Amino acid sequence: MTAQRDLVAQYFDGFRTSDHARILATLTEDVEWVIHGHRTTRGKRDFDGEIENPAFTGSPTLDLQRVYEDGATVITTGEGQGATVDHGPFRFAFNDLFTFRDGLIARVDSYVVPLP
Repeated sequence: MTAQRDLVAQYFDGFRTSDHARILATLTEDVEWVIHGHRTTRGKRDFDGEIENPAFTGSPTLDLQRVYEDGATVITTGEGQGATVDHGPFRFAFNDLFTFRDGLIARVDSYVVPLP
């Protein structure tokens, strides 16, 4: 595994356990998180607020199925489960594109699709 793939694995492990410090250690100060079709978060402080978004409860289950790397980019695909406060459990498929700068994640492009 490369250093970038290791950092992405650390990022996902952090989300699985809601470990803010572990996730934030993988990010640049000016990180941008674009959840396409939903919102954009800029900077570590705002990113930290999304790790345990108040609309959700608990930590997600995340099953990485594929990981690709090309230069300063790592792409992941997978499926997950989570729960919202208002509507309970849900399943989803995801694709995350991580862009690296100076050995850290500088941008995350997330594509999330609900599953039946």
